[in-house]
Amino acid sequence: MLKYDFSFAFKETLESGLIFDELLETGKSTSTIMEKVNSPEPGFLRILGDDSILDEVKTLEDWLENFENFVVIGIGGSALGNQALHSSLNPLNWNNLSREKRMKKARIFVLDNVDPDMVSSILGELDLKLTVFNVISKSGTTAECMSNYLIARGLLDKLGLAASEHFIFTTDSEKGVLREIADREKIRTLTIPDDVGGRFSVLTSVGLLSALAEGIDIDGLYEGARFGRERYLRDNVKSNPALVNALIHYAYMKKGYNISVMMPYSNRLYTLADWYRQLWAESLGKKFDFNGRIVHTGQTPIKALGAIDQHSQVQLYNEGPKDKVITFIKLEDFGNQLTVPFIHSDVEALSYLNGVELAELLNAELRGTSIALASNGIPNLTITFPQIDAFHVGEFIISYEIQTAIAGSMLRINPYDQPGVELGKKLTYAFMGRRGYEEIRDRYEEKTSWRFEL
Repeated sequence: MLKYDFSFAFKETLESGLIFDELLETGKSTSTIMEKVNSPEPGFLRILGDDSILDEVKTLEDWLENFENFVVIGIGGSALGNQALHSSLNPLNWNNLSREKRMKKARIFVLDNVDPDMVSSILGELDLKLTVFNVISKSGTTAECMSNYLIARGLLDKLGLAASEHFIFTTDSEKGVLREIADREKIRTLTIPDDVGGRFSVLTSVGLLSALAEGIDIDGLYEGARFGRERYLRDNVKSNPALVNALIHYAYMKKGYNISVMMPYSNRLYTLADWYRQLWAESLGKKFDFNGRIVHTGQTPIKALGAIDQHSQVQLYNEGPKDKVITFIKLEDFGNQLTVPFIHSDVEALSYLNGVELAELLNAELRGTSIALASNGIPNLTITFPQIDAFHVGEFIISYEIQTAIAGSMLRINPYDQPGVELGKKLTYAFMGRRGYEEIRDRYEEKTSWRFEL
């Protein structure tokens, strides 16, 4: 079970900020808030009600054993969750291990951008005969995703490799470009649930297939998520840390704290902060509320890594504008134990490190940074993983999905849409010459015709 420490989030330990009684006062209406969050039940919670998604993904386990490499082709919610599971639940050097040390499970690669250097560097090192590509797009029209699909498809075609044996599409159950191609060419498919948006989809086939391919315990992910569903849907602030965390962030947003920093003190947990950034930003950054009023609300999420960013960002956090809430992610048991040897014991500036475990040092750095921030009046909280395993990662994921829904309800906005992304997509289609987008290209080129370039 994850542990939460909110001690440094309140005025009682800070120079200013949220008073604990304010949280309790806000919390009086939490039963109504939680009812709105869960009625109707959102798709990311509904999917935990049975094993249908797990069972569908597991049918592919034997087929996946044929491949040395598993390549995810997706972007945003179709990639970030995969990366978070991969980095947190397997060793950081997983792709460099021998097949035997990986217990014959696949190496994982993610094509989530159309940077030609990145795409070339990944595809150029793979034996495509031993590679499967998982193309993830509900519509099958995402420009970045489909460009990388076409490039990978072209390479396979040149080698005479059958697309039906080297591709699997994760897409809409009935419609879309990928569904049409799959039906025509007998390509394997998995379904993205209609009621689960991309950034909430990591516990669907979107994230579970790559996890299965590299031997991650997907049953454990669901076990942790189901535990979290029970824990984090309570309407009592004294027994629901996800609710408390959402209330804290909401209250500080109202006080002008418009930045949320997530700072894991673990390299393996760092990509969870990447996943969180999209979830929090795309869900809560909205122009209109439920009533159509212009509100321009949201909180900007930033990722940092302890202890590295103590030496690059914490100066700003401590002495810069008081507009940030900091969330530390702590790990109690790193699994690996490294002890500093007894060298230079006669040098006072170094001898105190002799015999110290690196995990002990890293967590001391976290504690020192947390207290220093609090002494400067900067609200911060700590979420502790007892160890990194599928259960606790699943619990963390569902915790933040629920927190996001709570914050959306309190801000009176829709946390499940992303209208601010759509115009950029349409203009990309227009500039790349996609038919049907000529009018929007002409309209916005006229609006942006003024230039000042050097």
